[in-house]
Amino acid sequence: MKNEYQDILKDSKTIAVVGLSDNSERTSNQVALYMQQHGYRIIPVNPTITAALGEKSYSSLKDIPEKVDIVNIFRRSNDVPPVVDEAIAIGAKTVWMQLGISNEEAARKAEAAGLQVVQDKCIKVEHAHLTPGE
Repeated sequence: MKNEYQDILKDSKTIAVVGLSDNSERTSNQVALYMQQHGYRIIPVNPTITAALGEKSYSSLKDIPEKVDIVNIFRRSNDVPPVVDEAIAIGAKTVWMQLGISNEEAARKAEAAGLQVVQDKCIKVEHAHLTPGE
């Protein structure tokens, strides 16, 4: 059976993680590390840190000098709209709101701009469904 997120994950290489913490105890760090270990390029987006997981951190999506496939959001639901605006502005393909995070208005705006939207799903869990035995 095909997972509905399979194409997004297989067609993506670079993930900008908004709200990525440099603290290895935080969920954002653990999820991003897992994705990094599975071949994805992780770009931290957090104005309060300089680096995470061996990668330079950027203050905003607009500061990233390369193409981003997925914008993975670890922020409160009410903080999502400006992140979606930036994701649209940089030409990201997908906005992925982590487990417990959703914003219907922002999702509609992203979809209207041609982005794929995932809400309230853990990217690590969905990736694990694609790689049985992990």
